[in-house]
Amino acid sequence: MTSAAPTTNTQQPASLDVFAVLRSLLAQGDNDAVIALFTKLLATHTQQLRDAIESARRRSTKNEGVDTATLLQLFKQVEQLPPELPTTEADAKLKDRVGDVEAAKKKHGPPKPPPRRRPIPPGLPRVLNEIVVPSAERACPVCGGVRVCIGHEVTEVIDIEPARVIVRQDKREKVACEACEGQVARAPLGDKVIEGGVYGSQLVADMVVGKYVDGLPLHRQHERYERLGLDMPSSSMCDQITWATDLLQPISEGIFKQVLASGTMHLDATSLPVLDRDHPTGIRIGALWGYVGVDIRIVDGFAVEDRRAAYLYTCTGKKVGQRKGELGPEEVLELRRLRGLPHVVADAANLFDKSFAKPGLIEVGCNMHGRRYFSKALDAKDVRAALPIAAFKKLYEIEERLTGKPPDERLRVRQAESKPIYDDLLIWCDAYRKVEPPSSLLGKAVRYLTNHKTALMRFLDDGTLPIDNGVVERLHRRPAIGRRNYLFAGSHAGAERAAIAYSVLGTCRLLGINPIEYLADVLPKLARGCSSDLATLMPEAWLRARTPTAAPASNVG
Repeated sequence: MTSAAPTTNTQQPASLDVFAVLRSLLAQGDNDAVIALFTKLLATHTQQLRDAIESARRRSTKNEGVDTATLLQLFKQVEQLPPELPTTEADAKLKDRVGDVEAAKKKHGPPKPPPRRRPIPPGLPRVLNEIVVPSAERACPVCGGVRVCIGHEVTEVIDIEPARVIVRQDKREKVACEACEGQVARAPLGDKVIEGGVYGSQLVADMVVGKYVDGLPLHRQHERYERLGLDMPSSSMCDQITWATDLLQPISEGIFKQVLASGTMHLDATSLPVLDRDHPTGIRIGALWGYVGVDIRIVDGFAVEDRRAAYLYTCTGKKVGQRKGELGPEEVLELRRLRGLPHVVADAANLFDKSFAKPGLIEVGCNMHGRRYFSKALDAKDVRAALPIAAFKKLYEIEERLTGKPPDERLRVRQAESKPIYDDLLIWCDAYRKVEPPSSLLGKAVRYLTNHKTALMRFLDDGTLPIDNGVVERLHRRPAIGRRNYLFAGSHAGAERAAIAYSVLGTCRLLGINPIEYLADVLPKLARGCSSDLATLMPEAWLRARTPTAAPASNVG
């Protein structure tokens, strides 16, 4: 019968007392307990010893058993180890750089409540709600007289007025000359997406935003409108979405051209299942490729980031398009390379290797991905990952402090503060790479960082480059919510229309534009064929025409 192995601290080197326990177990013939304890002792030591014990196990004729002579030989190897682990010095150096790591170990604790109640936004309309003293309490309890109003106490409460469906009566004026009874002139038609249609632009804009921003399938929107008194056929809702996205196609194409011409371009993909009768399973897993372009301009000494988002649909996740007219990421990167704009922020997917191997393109790595691998290791209770996570926390604190700073100042601070942290982080990774199995979660994290360190560190040498690819990954939340709710696109054409909607609405989100207000204004103009005014209808130009002094939003949630 195998007894339980004694426990020991796996982070410390084996001591002579531990070896006494091992020899005692060995003398009793309890080899299984020896193996269990010995494996723990080797968990943080050299890969060569781990290989040795694994080889001994394979040679043994007994399952999970090792003969006594082999164990004694392994004991001699362990006793010859240096007094400190090979990673001890790297641990101490990185810890001195980043400080306390306890916060990283406790990252899964409950979020702290906000320190105080947020103030009520001053821009909300105020609606007076008068509350009078009941008649039974108006009499004076002292003399019996009637008490009169001497003032009011005002308490502000945030509330909401329920939405309602209305019938807008477009009363168009007609004018004529009374003197000569000449030709009659009439006021233009009210705003509608389709000439002769019965649905107004506000309603259509609400449907588009409901589906592609809020992730509400049309059947759920039908129920919502039904509660408001409108029983709108599902076929009519589909038609309105189709017509609206078809009208927005020139805007989407214009945004894509702006993204290609941006100083820095971000690239990432998210999946989109699509119904396909020709596919064996009936559903093909397509891809929405998100591209975000970023330009930095200086306004009154502050750096303002102008951002636009473009989505392209492909029927597969391959690097080149498989259907006529599709542009895969390799083809988009080639278009950018030909424009002479090198910097592209992406993860380390091998789909991009051929493109970045060409002269004229420079890969900028995503440190969010690098941190994520260490986070997975910490989730698996490997507390050693807390130290690199603390280092990334320090790097992101510096980046937060640099928000709005000009590129030259960003570069100076990154070189002075961020680069030493990253250098020590790489030293730590090099030390652990020598002893950590490549199949472990920590081993995968260490190898990702060291294998892609050149791309991951590029932000340290250029103040215009970001630290990660977060801007496009955060935009993917909207397609992800929609995918969870409506499950799939009905056809490839429907997926392409979804890409158009996500392009326009994603750009509105990056610029801080109310999407319903924008669509309600732009869709009727596009329906009237205002192609000559297309430049003024682009989201960025539309925003500046209404708020010339407002700067576009630099973050996205």
